[in-house]
Amino acid sequence: MNSLSNAERSNVERPDMARPPVDRPQVAPRAGAVSSFGRELILKAIADSFRKLSPRTQFRNPVMFVVFVCSVLTTLLWVQALSGHGEAPTSFIFWVSIWLWFTLLFANFAEALAEGRGKAQAAALRSSRKDVVAKKLAGPYRDAAITFTPSNELRTGNFVLVEANEPLPGDGEVVMGAASVDESAITGESAPVIRESGGDRSAVTGGTRVLSDWLIVRITSNPGESFLDRMIAMVEGASRRKTPNEIALTILLAKFTLIFLLACATLLPYSIYSVQAAGSGHPITLTVLIALLVCLIPTTIGALLSAIGIAGMDRMIRANVIATSGRAVEAAGDIDVLLLDKTGTITLGNRQAVAFLPAPGVEESALADAAQLASLADETPEGRSIVVLAKEKFGIRERELEANAAQFVPFTAQTRMSGVDMTGRSIRKGALDAVEKHLDAVGSHLPPLVKRMAEEIARRGATPLIVTEGTTALGVIELKDIVKGGIRERFAEMRRMGIKTMMITGDNPLTAAAIAAEAGVDDFLAEATPEAKLKLIRDIQAEGRLVAMCGDGTNDAPALAQADVAVAMNTGTQAAKEAGNMVDLDSNPTKLIEVVEIGKQMLITRGSLTTFSIANDIAKYFAIIPAAFATTYPALNALNVMHLATPQSAILSAVIFNALIIICLIPLALKGVAYRALGAGALLRRNLLVYGLGGVVVPFLGIKLIDMLLVLCGLA
Repeated sequence: MNSLSNAERSNVERPDMARPPVDRPQVAPRAGAVSSFGRELILKAIADSFRKLSPRTQFRNPVMFVVFVCSVLTTLLWVQALSGHGEAPTSFIFWVSIWLWFTLLFANFAEALAEGRGKAQAAALRSSRKDVVAKKLAGPYRDAAITFTPSNELRTGNFVLVEANEPLPGDGEVVMGAASVDESAITGESAPVIRESGGDRSAVTGGTRVLSDWLIVRITSNPGESFLDRMIAMVEGASRRKTPNEIALTILLAKFTLIFLLACATLLPYSIYSVQAAGSGHPITLTVLIALLVCLIPTTIGALLSAIGIAGMDRMIRANVIATSGRAVEAAGDIDVLLLDKTGTITLGNRQAVAFLPAPGVEESALADAAQLASLADETPEGRSIVVLAKEKFGIRERELEANAAQFVPFTAQTRMSGVDMTGRSIRKGALDAVEKHLDAVGSHLPPLVKRMAEEIARRGATPLIVTEGTTALGVIELKDIVKGGIRERFAEMRRMGIKTMMITGDNPLTAAAIAAEAGVDDFLAEATPEAKLKLIRDIQAEGRLVAMCGDGTNDAPALAQADVAVAMNTGTQAAKEAGNMVDLDSNPTKLIEVVEIGKQMLITRGSLTTFSIANDIAKYFAIIPAAFATTYPALNALNVMHLATPQSAILSAVIFNALIIICLIPLALKGVAYRALGAGALLRRNLLVYGLGGVVVPFLGIKLIDMLLVLCGLA
């Protein structure tokens, strides 16, 4: 058996039909179900913050490693001060040291909190993975010999039989049978889906459950290599590597840090020389130099950089998209061209009847009556839409079929027509050329006006169906691909972002052009073959642009493997899922647009916080430099534009602000900067205005407020 019968399929797909009770497995919560700031998550992140204080962990981040070394040095200086040989007041060194350690802990907390959300998701997914006893078959046949084998002993190429109410023991492809499958443990969706052999919906995932009928599945992964295993590893971040942009930014931050390190290192001998030359004053202390260095290097973005990358992948997970690498998420933010399949993405996926166009001398209601009769047994979406349209326009319902001895004529590939024979009536509906042949066979012909109407409908990109009764053509039904609501506006957003949208379809160029114009895409590829898709992607990439596309079939695999961002549908074939660098668990082709937006948001967040981090150094410069050299060059007090109480309170205020701003920005790093469809120029202006100007103003206010609190507490 290779497919369900019509009656069985109807029972599966129609929610109003009764189903036998099924014991469903424990359903793992969807990715979005994990709270960003739950109590348990925060407590675990706090504990992880201390674990990450090891030198080996800190060394991976050059900026924070410098802060780590500075924290150790100030701690040693404080211990020296306790012995009575301190270079500065003991309490001053102590508080500088404490807040430097807090700076490290806050940075670790941001990363641990981002990782913690992924680990919570992984725990939920892991709970859905269970070892079961599989019915291993000697071959891909229902009557083959069965061996009961633990699922962890199955290997690639093994065949297993899975019957109703049994879990799937591993990833695989259906080679025989068809059944409804509960995938809620993976996708979070309660509605069952159909999985069957020989199509683009043949892939099944270990841990899901067969609800009805049976499947023979060829296992496609070894233990530890399943899709669920890969999902868990990616969600945990165990295999996460820094993306090219993240590596480039890390190198840039390291260069900034090195420059400020060299600059601060030269200040001590310069200060000593200045005091000796002037014969008065005191040289700058090591504690002050360390505070100056930590405040001037880009600690804010250095502390949050890792959390931003992890949070970008986490946002993908919450959208029920599993990215196989952080590089894929980042590439989604740099996409120049978006390739979208027409059916199911741009259009609803099923043609719908939109009009009855009667032949001369025929009432529209008579055409609707005949069209509905011919479609009552047609279970296709097109057939059902004809029945609905006749009801809506003329209230035609409750047909007396038994009294008229109705015999329905099913559609076949040979006749390309369907219809009904009943007492005194013989009604047919079908394609233009098929109906012409039918009328010729019964000694009639198709009126020229009806033929012209059908050709005009085809030119508009719609599909004509001719309806006849006996030897007479009654008119034409217009079937149309319905463009999804709001899709035109989404494409306009993409255009404002500088992204070109292209529709991929197997339709003829005339139909493709009509749909493309209605949907508002920038370009289209008609009569698309796997070779044509692959060539299109390569041609676009040869121009130096990045391409994103989605697919679910084996014929999409070459193009998915070539695309920079390739989203494979979870309902698709194993070949498509292996070729893509993302898997959409919801199997929603429009998710590609959301994927691009999430990628853009991650890049925007990184750019915004980098701008803020560099800009707030300006305020800290005005706070620390006058205070640091006040005893060496009293004239520098003129630069104390914030009128901070004392040199020590100024330095301590800047160090405290430097630590607190990290904890304040953690929610923004995890949630992401609000996404807006803006061009590069507008985005740069917005960044400079909001985060550049804000990065200058906020530290002035924050440092002044902290200075006032220090004075109030008697710590200045």
